[in-house]
Formats: sequence, C-alpha cells, structure tokens
Amino acid sequence: MKNVTINAEEITDWESFHDVFQKHLDFPGYYGRNMNAWIDCMGDEAISGDFLHLRIEGMKELKERCPEIHEAIAECSAFVNYRLTENGEDPVLALSYHT
Repeated sequence: MKNVTINAEEITDWESFHDVFQKHLDFPGYYGRNMNAWIDCMGDEAISGDFLHLRIEGMKELKERCPEIHEAIAECSAFVNYRLTENGEDPVLALSYHT
C-alpha cells in the first residue's frame, strides 16, 4: 500500500490543487491539470498494482475555502474506484480526511 499525505492548506484554488497533487503523487509532466486528467493519473495506481491511501489534512478548512475542490476530490475519487470495479478490477483508492 502506498500512503500519501496531502496538506490541504497548500490548496487555495484549482491551480494550486493541481500543483500539490502533481508534486506529491509524481504525476507526469504531460499531466493535463484538469479533473479528467486527475482521474486518469489516480487510476494509474491500478496499473502499478498499488493501493493508494490518500490522507488529506485540513479538509474542514478546504471545504470552507474551496467547496468545489472539496466536492471534486470526493466525487472524482469515487469515480476512479467505480471505473475500476466496472472493469472487474479492485478499487485502488482510499481517502481519509483529517482536520
């Protein structure tokens, strides 16, 4: 299992959101910096066979500061797992939120 901690205090807008995830998860240089590309990169964990535990600290403040981003993290993470299970694969992504 791969454990990654994201400090949501670093996220203030969409640009910083993509910066933080690209840095902490080693997204490729050609990462498209949109949520479709984010879903693809997160789903690539399935190819590596790694289960990803994503610990996000400061989610309460992120929800207040950037509600769209907060919602997108949950919805798009669920979609990563949904897409995998629809293809007969196991889910690869677990989120834990911390204040």
